[in-house]
Amino acid sequence: MNTTASKIIVAILAFVALNFLARQFFFRLDLTKNQEFTLSPATKNILRNLDEKVKVTAYFSDDLPTDVGKTKQDLKEILDEFYNLSKGQLEYEFIAPNDDPKKEEEAMKEGIQPVMINVREKDQAKQLKAFLGATIKVGDKKEIIPVIQPGTAMEYALTTNIKKLVAKNKPVIGFIQGHREASLQEMVQVYESLNILYSVESVYLTDSTQLNKYKTLVLVRPQDSIPASHFEMLNDYLGQGGNLLIATNQIEAELQTGQVTPSLSGVGNWLAEKGIVLENALVKDAACGSVQVQQQTGMFSFATPVQLPYLPLIQNFSNHPVTKGLERVILQFASAISYNGKEQFTPLLFTSDKSGREPMPIVIDIQRQWTEADFPERNICLGAVVEGKIAGNTSSKLIIYGDGDFPVGRGRNQQINQDNVSLLVNGIDWLSDDTGLIDLRTKAVETRPIKEPDDSTRNMYKYLNFLLPIMLVLVYSFYRSSVNRRKRSQRMEERYS
Repeated sequence: MNTTASKIIVAILAFVALNFLARQFFFRLDLTKNQEFTLSPATKNILRNLDEKVKVTAYFSDDLPTDVGKTKQDLKEILDEFYNLSKGQLEYEFIAPNDDPKKEEEAMKEGIQPVMINVREKDQAKQLKAFLGATIKVGDKKEIIPVIQPGTAMEYALTTNIKKLVAKNKPVIGFIQGHREASLQEMVQVYESLNILYSVESVYLTDSTQLNKYKTLVLVRPQDSIPASHFEMLNDYLGQGGNLLIATNQIEAELQTGQVTPSLSGVGNWLAEKGIVLENALVKDAACGSVQVQQQTGMFSFATPVQLPYLPLIQNFSNHPVTKGLERVILQFASAISYNGKEQFTPLLFTSDKSGREPMPIVIDIQRQWTEADFPERNICLGAVVEGKIAGNTSSKLIIYGDGDFPVGRGRNQQINQDNVSLLVNGIDWLSDDTGLIDLRTKAVETRPIKEPDDSTRNMYKYLNFLLPIMLVLVYSFYRSSVNRRKRSQRMEERYS
C-alpha cells in the first residue's frame, strides 16, 4: 500500500471518528453577546437532576419555508443538548403530521393545531397549512407548546414546562387582597409566569390567617386604607424572616380627569417607620412613554401619541439579580424612594440623565410644553431592596417600587411590556431564593434601543456625513491627477532621450 492511499484511509477514519464523537458529545461555539446559544446553569441543573423520564414530541411539518425550517433545526439542536445533559432521561422525536392523516389527527388530539403560513412559490403567494408545536410529558402529566414561532425563546419554553412537570412541593406565594389591591386577574402575565414554579394564592389578612406558610408575600397597588392591625401582621411576618414585595402608589393620578390625590393606603407611613421614604411628589423624565390623544380635523377624528414625562421609561438598572437582563420598564406616576435607616439598601431602578420631581399640588396637562428646565436631575431611585433586621431581630428582605401600576394590565387587552412582568416576577424569584430562571426569562432580548446622542455629537455626524464623500472624491481626484502628471512626465522624458 503506497503512502497516498494510507493518508486517504487515515483521513476517512478520522472523519468517521470525528462524526461519531460529535454525536456523542454535542457542543456549539457561542459567539453571541448574550450567549443566546448557551444553555443556562438553571437548565443544566434541572436536566442533570431529572429522576423521571421526560418525553418531548415535536410536531413539525416537512418542506417548510427557510425561516420556519430553521426553527425546526434550532429546536432539534437544543433537544440534542437536552438529551446529552439528561443522560438519557429526556427523549424526543419529530413527527411530520402532513405525511399521514392519522398523524395529523394525533397531533390535533394532543392539542397541536395547524397554523397557516404565507409562502411564495413560482412568484405566487399562497398559504400553507403547517404544524409547529410540541408536547412535553412526564408520566401522565402533559404540557403543550402550541406554536414554536421563529425567534421564540425555546430554552425558556422547554425548561419552564419541564420544571413545571417535575416540580414537587411548590413554594406558596401570597398576593395580599382586601384593600382594593390589583387582583391576579389583572396580572395574567405575572400569574402565568409564577404558576410554573409556585403555588400562587390570594391572601386576606384576618386574625386566623397563618402567614408563615407563604414563602413570599406580595402587595400590589393597594388603594383603600390598610388597618394598623394588618401592618402589625406584616411586621410579625418580617420579624420571623419572611420576605415582602411592595409595589405602591404614594400619589394616585387619574389620567382621564387630570386629578391627582395622595394615597389613602398608609403604606408610605408604615415604610417611613423603617426608614424608607416614599416622596410625596411625582417623578418626571424626558425619556418617557406616550398616551393616545384624540384630535379632530374637520369631520375626521384620529388618535395621536403624545409623550407624557409622568410615565418614565426606565433603562438604567443596577447590577442585581432582580434587574438582570432587563432593558426597558415603563412606570406610571411613580414616586422617588430614599432610605435613612441602618440596614443594607440597594437601589434597583433609576431615571435618565434628564429627570425631575414635581411636588403636590399637581395638575396633569397632556398639552403642556416641556422644557429642559423641567428636568434638572438625574438617576432618581424608583425601586430598591432593603435587607437586614427590618422588623424584629431576624433578617428579612423587602423590595419596594414607587409605582403600583407597572405590572397591571388595563382593559380588555391585558398585555403589558414583558420587562414590566419580569421586574415583578424576578423580584419574587429572588426573594424566594429561586433565581435560576431569571437568566432564562430575560435571555431573549427584543429591543436594542440606540442611545440618543447630544447636540454636538449629532452635528458632528451630520457634517461628517455631508463632507466626507466630497473629501473622498477630492482626494481621489488629486491622486489620479498626480498619477497622470507623473505618467506624462515619464513619456516626455522617454521621447526627449
